[in-house]
Amino acid sequence: MTKQYNQRSAKQQYQNATNNAQGHLFESAIVAACNTYRDTGRAEINKTPEPFRVLSKSKYGIFTGRFTAHAQPDFQGTLTDGRSIVFEAKTTSSDRMKRDVLTAEQQDALERHTNLGAVAAVCICIDDKFFFIPWTIWRDMKEHYGRKYITANDVEEYRVKFNGTVLFLDYIHKNGGKE
Repeated sequence: MTKQYNQRSAKQQYQNATNNAQGHLFESAIVAACNTYRDTGRAEINKTPEPFRVLSKSKYGIFTGRFTAHAQPDFQGTLTDGRSIVFEAKTTSSDRMKRDVLTAEQQDALERHTNLGAVAAVCICIDDKFFFIPWTIWRDMKEHYGRKYITANDVEEYRVKFNGTVLFLDYIHKNGGKE
C-alpha cells in the first residue's frame, strides 16, 4: 500500500519544525544575555530544566523519554538587589501573541512569584522585536489592550535592546517596565 502525500500535514510539520527552531534560537539569545549579566555582576539567571525522565537508551545514543511534570517558567534567578526574577519566553511567527500561550501552571507560577515580590514577566519576540512584559500587564492584557492578544505596537514601551542577545533587563525606552 502506497502512503498518500498529505499537503496539509506536511505544511503543519514544516511550520512546527520552523517554530521549534525559532524557539531554540530565541532561548539561546536569552541565555547569552544571562551570561552577559552574570559576567557583569548584574544578575545570576539560569534556564529552568525541563522536568524530563529518560525511559530507555539505545547503543546509538538515541533514547526514549517522557515529561514528568508540567513545565515551569523558562528562566529563574536573582538580581543584584536580591530580588528573584522569573520569566517565560515565547516567540511567534505571526504579528500577534495570544495571552493563552502560557500554560495554567506557568501563569500560576508567575502569579505566586509576583505575590512574593519577584520580578515576574514574559519575554517575547514579535516581528523580530523583543519585549519584556511584566506579568501583571500580561495577566491583565484584556484590561490594558481590550483583547487577549498583543501586537508589537501595543507593547512598544516594554521593548528591550538586542545586540545578538536579548537584553531583557535593558529597556529601549526610559520608563520601560515601570507599572
